Parts: sequence; C-alpha cells; structure tokens
Amino acid sequence: MNKQFRYYLQLSLVVLDVIVLNLAFFMLRFILRAVIYPEDVKAYFELWAVLNLVWLLISIGSRSYSDNIIINFEAFTKRTLKIYIIWVITVLFYLFFLRKFQISRYFLFALLSSFAIGLIFNRFLYLGIYYHFKSKDYLINKVLIIGYNQTAKKLEAFFEEEGINSKLIGFTEDAKNVTELTRYPILSSVNNTIDIAKQMDVQEIFSTITPEQNRYVYNMIEEAEKACIRFKVVPDFSVFIDKPVHIDYIRDMPVLSLRSEPLDDVGNRIKKRILDITVSLFVVVFILSWLVPILGLLIYLESKGPIFFSQIRTGKNNKGFRCLKFRSMKVNKDSDLKQATKNDQRITRIGRFIRKTSLDEFPQFINVLKGEMSLVGPRPHMVKHTDDYSKIIDQFMIRQFLKPGITGWAQINGYRGEITDETQLKMRVNNDLWYLENWNIWLDIRIIFLTVYKVFKGDEMAF
Repeated sequence: MNKQFRYYLQLSLVVLDVIVLNLAFFMLRFILRAVIYPEDVKAYFELWAVLNLVWLLISIGSRSYSDNIIINFEAFTKRTLKIYIIWVITVLFYLFFLRKFQISRYFLFALLSSFAIGLIFNRFLYLGIYYHFKSKDYLINKVLIIGYNQTAKKLEAFFEEEGINSKLIGFTEDAKNVTELTRYPILSSVNNTIDIAKQMDVQEIFSTITPEQNRYVYNMIEEAEKACIRFKVVPDFSVFIDKPVHIDYIRDMPVLSLRSEPLDDVGNRIKKRILDITVSLFVVVFILSWLVPILGLLIYLESKGPIFFSQIRTGKNNKGFRCLKFRSMKVNKDSDLKQATKNDQRITRIGRFIRKTSLDEFPQFINVLKGEMSLVGPRPHMVKHTDDYSKIIDQFMIRQFLKPGITGWAQINGYRGEITDETQLKMRVNNDLWYLENWNIWLDIRIIFLTVYKVFKGDEMAF
C-alpha cells in the first residue's frame, strides 16, 4: 500500500541529508579557504568522496530510512544519532590510518558540528512534513474495515502506527458479532458497507471476511469498483494454521510457510558468500599472517600446548565442523563440556586479553574462507550445548538453517558470552530468528560495522 509514496518520502530524506552534508562541506571550504593550501586540494576532494560514500553506505545499510523507522520520530532520531556516531568514527579512522594530516582540524570540527546541526534540522523538517500530510484531508485515504475480529484489530493497529497517509474511520459488522467496546465506531451492518462508504467518501475498503464466509462479499466487490472504491480482502490464515505465516506463490498457487527466509534464494546466498570470501581473504592475508606468529608465541610461552583451540561445533543443518579459535585457556578436560564463565580460572593472562578484545575469534575467518561459517550468523555452540538448549527452547534448531557466524544480530544486541538463564537463551534465539527472516546484504554490513564499533568501545559481556 502506498509503496511509491513511501519510496519518495524515503528518497527525499536521503537527498535532504546528502544536501546538508555537501552544503556544509562546500560552505566551510569557502569560509576557511585561508587554511586550505592549494597542494591539499586533492586530499579534500578525497575526503568529500569518503564523507558521502560512508554516510550513504552506513545509513542505507542500517535501514535508517526504512518504513518502520521513519514513521516514529523518536526511533528515527535515535537511529540517526547512532549512524552519525558510527559515521564520525569511520571518517576519523580513515583520516588517521591513511595519514591525512593535512586536513585542517578547524575545518573537520566545523564540518562534523555543522552536519550534526543539519541532521537535527532535517529531522524536525521531516516531523513538520509528516504532520502536514496527516492533517490534509486531500492527501489522506479514508479506510473502512469490514468485520470486527482479530484480523481487523491487527489492521486497526497498523493504520494507527504506520498509516502515513491512511485514516481509519471505522468498521462495519453485524451487531450480534460485536461483544466488546471498539476504539473506532461500528458504522453499520456488513450488508450496508458500500452505502456507508459512499456517504463518508471512503477510498479503500479492507474486508476481513472472505467470500467463502459470506457470499455477499462478491457483490460488494463489484459495487465498490463501480463506485471507484478500492476493495481488498485480508484472509485470516489461522483457519488453516495457528501461527504467523509467510505467503509465497508457485504460479497462481499460494504457499504458506512459517517464516520468510531470504537466504533460501540462491542469488542471496551468492551475495553473502562473495562478502564472506572478500572480507575473510583480506583478514587471512593481511592480519592473520602476522597475528598468528605473535599471539602464537605469547600463548605458548604462558601455557604449553597448541596455539589453536579446535572444537567440533554444530553448523548449518546441524552438521558438525571444527571451529577454530586462539587458545585462551590452559589445556583442560572440561573444554568440550563447560562454557567459559566470568573469572574462569582456566583462562590464561594472555587469554583474558584476547577474549576481551575478541582476538581469540580471528582464526574463524579461516572457517569462513572454507565455507563452514559466515561472517554474520548465529554463533555456533558446542555439540553438548546444542543438544541441551534444543530441549529447552522449541525453536532453537531453526537457527541451524543458517551457517554460523563470527558475529551476529544477537551479539550486537548484547546477547553474547555465558548463558546463565532460560530468558537470556530465548532472547538470543529470538534475535537469531529475526536475522534469519530479515536478512539482506546491508544488514550484514551494518552488523559488521557495529561489531567493530563494540570491539573498540569494549563489551562487558566479553570475558
């Protein structure tokens, strides 16, 4: 519904932010031209390109302009603040590691401050536009719902929360079926729906009663179209299956499944694999090539034994694979049975450091390169824990539909490390299932960025 309207609204927000960024950049270039030397023009041009590219990648990749974010001003503002912080950190890393010291600090500080002020201005401008649309009758589609049932209540909630240019005016339902007070009026019986719709200048009718339940619905469809009123049927699939369902089609045959799985599509799996190979190959060649000898020596000097800790863990489709880590504990017989805990006496001094900084996970980039893991996905558990947890949480094994990841949606939301109770385990599984159902390549990039940010910020759950 209103997909083009939402698309243009989202595009306008993206363009406004980019305009503010570039306006701040070029105005400051002019105002502070005295501190910008001719030989540094190239560095400023490169910075301009990086500023725009990084902002677009992070903001779009994190879906900060998505439907469910922009319809809530508070959520939109909070998401913008997070994206802005990540953007600033990324830009500072670029300047530091590429040694762009010729960029004026006055210019940089003024630019970052000006862009922050511009973003605040844009958010309030958006708020004004939003309420402008909500207050103009000629921009609003009046909606009428046939039936008052659980499906109708869900539609009511949708129009209240996300109906940017839709306004629910009420329901039509036979009096005998209404057993509670309603927030919107019951305007008439079902059979009088079209007459009421014409009287109240309704543009859309949503029927939660299907033609199979009431044959008169077919007549209403014809009458509505003759009156230039859009008529839509919202079937209640709980008649067939008492769970939320995802609908797909094989030709003209609807197929119900319990969830959407974007990675069931071969094209999406190829995209994810390309990202996995690109990043893991870079890490193996340019980081592990020197990190392994250094950490390996430190690990061996403190505690005799292998450099790597190798353990069978459950992967995609519940198949086992040998997961690699830098060894952070003394060699012990409980490693395949007992998870690490806070102040665990088995952890060595160097082990405590590499666990706190997540360096112990770096050998898993080899697992990613081999195709046993992905950069992003549910964290792999030891076989015993998979068996134990699957008996506690009914949906636990669904997370095994995916390759396990070095990081994941659960981890950046605070669910990592030791599992101490059933609630924490359930929240971790819920986050993993959300990732499975909502995957896209930008979500992976966002999770990778946030993981790097958390590593530098420090994570109290890392021990």
